[in-house]
This record gives sequence, structure tokens and C-alpha cells, in this order.
Amino acid sequence: MGRRRAPELYRAPFPLYALQVDPSTGLLIAAGGGGAAKTGIKNGVHFLQLEQINGRLGASLLHSHDTETRATMNLALAGNILAAGQDAHCQLLRFQTHQQKGKTKAEKAGSKEQGPRQRKGAAPVEKKSGAETHQEGIELTVENLQAVQTDFSPDPFQKVVCFNHDNTLLATGGTDGYVRIWKVPSLEKVLEFRAHEGEIEDLALGPDGKLVTVGWDLKASVWQKDQLVTQLHWQENGPTFSNTPYRYQACRFGQVPDQPTRLRLFTVQIPHKRLRQPPPCYLTAWDGSTFLPLRTKPCGHEVISCLSVSESGTFLGLGTVTGSVAIYIAFSLQRLYYVREAHGIVVTDVAFLPEKGRGPELLGFHETALFSVAVDSRCQLHLLPSRRSVPVWLLLLLCVGLIVMTIVLLQTVFPGFL
Repeated sequence: MGRRRAPELYRAPFPLYALQVDPSTGLLIAAGGGGAAKTGIKNGVHFLQLEQINGRLGASLLHSHDTETRATMNLALAGNILAAGQDAHCQLLRFQTHQQKGKTKAEKAGSKEQGPRQRKGAAPVEKKSGAETHQEGIELTVENLQAVQTDFSPDPFQKVVCFNHDNTLLATGGTDGYVRIWKVPSLEKVLEFRAHEGEIEDLALGPDGKLVTVGWDLKASVWQKDQLVTQLHWQENGPTFSNTPYRYQACRFGQVPDQPTRLRLFTVQIPHKRLRQPPPCYLTAWDGSTFLPLRTKPCGHEVISCLSVSESGTFLGLGTVTGSVAIYIAFSLQRLYYVREAHGIVVTDVAFLPEKGRGPELLGFHETALFSVAVDSRCQLHLLPSRRSVPVWLLLLLCVGLIVMTIVLLQTVFPGFL
């Protein structure tokens, strides 16, 4: 039996590092590039239109935004504003889609070309504030907003960016160990503090203003502004390995299904050092208010590289450094889906199809859809079929019917039984 494979949704002309999905428009936004080195590999942000075609989810390039010499390594999305981590800086981009009102003569002459078309004469506009691309009557424009340096280490690099719940603030973290909070869209700095000794690996903002950070110093901390609230201790109620230090690789907040006012925090723990016989990585679910561990389970021996939580908080998506992709159910941390070495190289980001907006229309008869990108320039689609379940009322009806049929059968075989 051959290895299970995931369908390839899109292939970019550069390595892909970051991924976001816009719920209102159904746009899949993938970004990356070759960096400042003169290798001929471009840098850009690609906007893909997701559509159901003959019962299958497909993607087509709607717009390619050139980021010149800066590769985008991480993304955060707030409405129609993107925050892109590019080297030591954070660049804000605003995109808009609208129906194309009409075509010029030049566009009509080129209407036989397939795929997206670049408007003639748009080069000066692109240099200043993005560009416009047309596809089947849809027009998308991208505008460069503010940019600011967010990391100041000797080898500066922004590793993570995150919006708060109402999209008014932006948190960044990088190799210098500092968290910096910025106003949106002015990028005026409102707070700065040292969160970790060494690199910040990930951070997550909760709706109550609490901030969770994880770093290379093996710590995971909860902050209220710049005040330390508590630190996370996953091994107190979990497995212990005396000679194997673990560090937190990722952290994400997620809703509790059917309880929108409650939150869970999910973290991934990986061995701090590579070993010849690697111990397992772990997933942990935490109470979002007390930050006490609720459940910890192993998630395989492949080192986890990225984590995503579905919009409803029902599913967790994982990518590994060896290219594998998995989907877990958040409540029990049970694995529901797994493709070994789907990419064959490190998975750099994963993102779920949102469950609101155009999500249900695009999802079809599947329970959830996860997108993954990797250094191999590919974006893959991972579909979880709907788990068949029988309603309670139907089970009761079947039980009653079975009892009635048994009684009738007994009465037929043994007259006078009742």
C-alpha cells in the first residue's frame, strides 16, 4: 500500500514560510522568499482565491505582491490588514478586493491569456503602494502602510507577530528576547520589556489582555502588560525525563467549543537538544484563566515546528521539521489525521480554513480543512472527512424497534408467550 499523500493546492516560485486565511473573502495568503541574497529567488506575498470546482477545493493566484529584497517569515491578519515580519522589521499591508467595473482595450486584447493578468502601466503604482491584479472580474489592491524595526539583537530577526482581540494592538517578539507592543496602524510603540533570556519562539494574546510568551530559555510566561503573572509548569502533572530538557515551541489560545466565554491555551513541548534516539514531543492543554495544565499527551517523535488552532477551538493542526502534518481534536488531544512527510522538508506554517464567512461554502462535506506550507514552495490541502455519528433520538428509536420486533418474533414462535 502506497504512502498517504495530501493534494498540492499551489506551488510558489519561492520558499514559503507564512500562511493566513481571510474568512470574509476566502483568500489564502502565502508569503516567503529567498531573502536579500542575489540568488534570483524572488520575495513576495501571494493572494490565492479559494473556490469549489467540481466538488473539490482549488486555489488560483489572484495577486502577487513584490516585497523586493525582504522575505516574509511570519504573518498576522486583522481584517484587511496584514502584519508581515521581514528580517528585523514589521511591515503593515492593507489589501482590498472589489469587482472590476470594466476592462480597458489593452485588457480586452489580452483576454485570451489564462490566469491572473497584470494591468499595463501599473509598475509605478506597485513601486509606491502595491499593485493591482485582475482575475475573472475580481480586482485586488495592496498598499504598503507603516513599517518599523521590531528587533535589535546583533543578528536581528522578528520571529513572531500577533494582533490583540480587537486588532488595535500588535505584539512582536524576536531574537533579542524583548516583547514590543505597537498601536495599529500607526505602529507607535506603547510597551517594551524583556520577556526571555535569548530568543522568543512564540507568543499569544488573550482577549483579557494577558500575553503568553515562550522562549529558548525553556520558560513559558504569562504577562499582564509587563508584569509577570505566572510561569507554566507542564511537567508537574506530566512525564518527567531527568536527562532530557524540554522547551516550549509554540503557544496558541483557542475557544472552548459551545462555551465562547471560556478559553484554552495549547502549547507544544519539544526536546531542547537533538538526540540520536529522540524522546516524544508533547501537546498540553491549559485552563485559559488559571493556566493550570488540564491534559498532556505525546504527539510523536518528530520534532514539531508549528501549531494552529481552528476558529471554534475544536481542532489543532501540527507541522513537523521532517515535513509531516497532523490534525488533533482539541478536547482529548487525540490524533485524527496524519500524513508522514507530506512535504519532505520542514513545515513552516499551518492554518485552518475559518468556520465563518466563506468557510462553510468552501469546506463542502468535510469537517475541517488545514493548509500547510513549507520550504519546498508548496501549499498543501489536508481535509478531514466528517466523522459519521448517529443522533441519540435515532438510537432510541432503533432500540424501541428492536424490542418490538423481538416481542413479535417470540409471539410468533411461541404462541401464548404474552
